[in-house]
Amino acid sequence: MKPDREKWFEVFAVLITGLLKFVMMDWLDMRAVYIVTICLFWLIFVYIRYKGDHSVLKHWGIRKQNFRQSFLFLLPFTVIFTTGIGIYGYLSGAYILNWHFIPIFLLYPLWGLIQQLMMTGLISGNLKAIRNPGFKDYQIILVTSLLFSLVHYPSEFLMIFTFFMQCIFTATFLRWKNLWPLGLYHGWMATFLLFYALGRDLWIELFAGF
Repeated sequence: MKPDREKWFEVFAVLITGLLKFVMMDWLDMRAVYIVTICLFWLIFVYIRYKGDHSVLKHWGIRKQNFRQSFLFLLPFTVIFTTGIGIYGYLSGAYILNWHFIPIFLLYPLWGLIQQLMMTGLISGNLKAIRNPGFKDYQIILVTSLLFSLVHYPSEFLMIFTFFMQCIFTATFLRWKNLWPLGLYHGWMATFLLFYALGRDLWIELFAGF
């Protein structure tokens, strides 16, 4: 398989994963099954690709280099967002405070890392590396962010938020190419958003799926 064809294959695999969300989560209400299955699938995929080519981890941003720069660059954005969400949730009455917040806060970064692997590592990274046709950075940022926004349909609020969040994340990835801070911040911000703004207890939602 030619290099560009392999990259396009990975991009389409991510798109299929996104389409399955509408079937398993939105239609069949199998949220937990979908999340666990997708995490296992992509972790196995990473392992198999790494066994065949050790350089893929660096290409996807799974590395130590530039972690500090990416982490510190995104920190102000995260602090402002989580503070604003906490205040909004408290004033609007959507504020949920119970022990369920803790395991979700600790576990959600793994799901955030898998999502950022798909969106930035595979889609943004591959579009950046594909030679024909060549894509400019702003095109990659817009395409990646739009796709991530569409996955959150039909929630207009989540579509708008995830579009702008992914714009920042993708631009950060293209500059420093480190996936770890993106996964961490994705998980933490999503936890605050669900509990304190949308009034959703993800812990209950996940176990309801079983």
